[in-house]
Amino acid sequence: MKIAYVINSLEGGGAALPVPAVTKVMRDAGHDVTILALTRRDGRALGSMREAGLTVHVREGNKRDHLSALRWLDQEIAQLRPTHIWTSLTRATLLGQLVGLKRAIPVVSWQHSARLKPANARLLRLMRNRSKLWIADSACVEEETRRKLGLKPDQLTNWPIFRADPTIPVAAPWQPGEPVQIGTLGRLHPVKGYDTLCEAVSLLKAIPNLPPFIVHIAGEGEERARLEEKIARESLPIVLDGYTVEPVPFLEKLHLYTQPSLWEGLCLAAHEAMLCGLPIVATKAGEIPYTVTPEFGRIVPPQDPERLAQALADMLRHPEKLTEMGQCARQRVLSRFSAEMFDRRGLEILLRVEAL
Repeated sequence: MKIAYVINSLEGGGAALPVPAVTKVMRDAGHDVTILALTRRDGRALGSMREAGLTVHVREGNKRDHLSALRWLDQEIAQLRPTHIWTSLTRATLLGQLVGLKRAIPVVSWQHSARLKPANARLLRLMRNRSKLWIADSACVEEETRRKLGLKPDQLTNWPIFRADPTIPVAAPWQPGEPVQIGTLGRLHPVKGYDTLCEAVSLLKAIPNLPPFIVHIAGEGEERARLEEKIARESLPIVLDGYTVEPVPFLEKLHLYTQPSLWEGLCLAAHEAMLCGLPIVATKAGEIPYTVTPEFGRIVPPQDPERLAQALADMLRHPEKLTEMGQCARQRVLSRFSAEMFDRRGLEILLRVEAL
């Protein structure tokens, strides 16, 4: 097959991150893949794609000039002459479906969101039969996609996008006398719930007999100024570390991970943290509650700083247990998202796509 893999942007997060791993399965199976990005955005995902040997065509435009993006995509597809169009996220999917219809090329579409916006859900439901196969990136997204788009069983399948590499190093254990390092990865955006985390940390400061702790937030985005102001005003033990190109070195320095998001899809960052041997306190968002068990984690409601603070305090009261809990987290992720399972599932789906 010759696959045109259409993505919304090269933003350093979300659906662009697993592209190298997903396309490696395709290319190892003998298929040709070209990435077509509708916008650059921050461009942080471009380096890993080129490092993986991928050819990437980038449109210089914005996220709202849909007609211009459609014309560009149609021209790219006309020149590339792919056998299949593979799309990711709503905008890329809708435009890819239109070009696929015009060019008589079958379309395969990823779904990465466990919370579709009403307008997007209506559009995708209207166009659902323009994609020959829909692929959910996790169990939670599969459930949401089936419900919102009204897909038949043979129209939807599941390929979890997290590939758990057993060679990833484990975080260093907490040592008595040192502050507990708590961390989280994600763009500084309201959906990540970092305002709730700040409120929870403020509450934690008032809880007696907790060991010293520091919270690290690795990411950049529109919420930086507001978060900086709140952290400074309340003298919160929170550090904004900025965007992290390689998450593992950041995660290795932590003892506990938290993910306070309002919603998620699979949430690669949380699963990477567990793979690094970190216990987790997270909200009931996306795939996380499907993975986390009481042996190594706590799940709380989104936007509930009191419950988040209580769960973090529960972990902080016994820092000597964090390493053992983290080992359970790592084993859970390795058993649920092994590299072998990732590759095998991808090959099964590629056989289906070839038969379209």
